[in-house]
Amino acid sequence: MKIVGISACPAGLAHTPMAAKALEKAGKELGYDVKIEEQGSMGPVNVITQEEADAADFVLIASDQKITGMDRFEGKKVLRVDINVCIKAPKAVLKKMRSFSIGGIIK
Repeated sequence: MKIVGISACPAGLAHTPMAAKALEKAGKELGYDVKIEEQGSMGPVNVITQEEADAADFVLIASDQKITGMDRFEGKKVLRVDINVCIKAPKAVLKKMRSFSIGGIIK
């Protein structure tokens, strides 16, 4: 399973990279291909290209903040999860995405 996503918190200094690292590590352990873009006060880090977005099965938004560049994911299944949940239980979040393998766009 190929997942791309974005993590973002109000300050973008602590929770943003913590969530990205936790999700990418959990993905590796589960055998998923996971890439998380960080949108914080330092600007975007690990930016997801249009090609990566197009190849993804799902999009995970680890934030309750406004996310820039969502147009890259048009037509994709999108799951939005609180950033703290992604830090505390990243494997559970990624496993939940598998249950959405059938159906339309998730928001």
